[in-house]
Formats: sequence, C-alpha cells, structure tokens
Amino acid sequence: MGTDWTLVFTTTKAYMAELAKQMFLNQKIEAVVLNKRDSSYNSFGELEVYVKNDDKETALVLIKELEN
Repeated sequence: MGTDWTLVFTTTKAYMAELAKQMFLNQKIEAVVLNKRDSSYNSFGELEVYVKNDDKETALVLIKELEN
C-alpha cells in the first residue's frame, strides 16, 4: 500500500469488508480490501478497507452509517 491510502475500516467478516467497499464505490470513492487473514486458518486475522487520503473524511461518515 502506498502512502496515499488510509485505513478506514477493519473487520473479521469478509461480507462486511465487501459491503463497505461497494458502498464506497457507489459513492465514487476508490477502495480496496486487504485480506490479512491467515491462509491456513481463516478464523485468524482481519480484513482491512482502505481509501485514498482525499476521501478519508467522507468514508468515515459512510462507515458510521454502515455500523448503525
């Protein structure tokens, strides 16, 4: 990940990470999911959702809506 990306959401549930990513893409916010789960045991580790630094504030507002 380059320095122009910011972590805005972490989860242990793959569907939540994809939901967040799709929500961002629908708002024209570029987003990527980084899977940091253990490849042998999928029950360990997290998935992280990153957006461009310029979109951080908007993304954080959208994440609050997703969590509610």
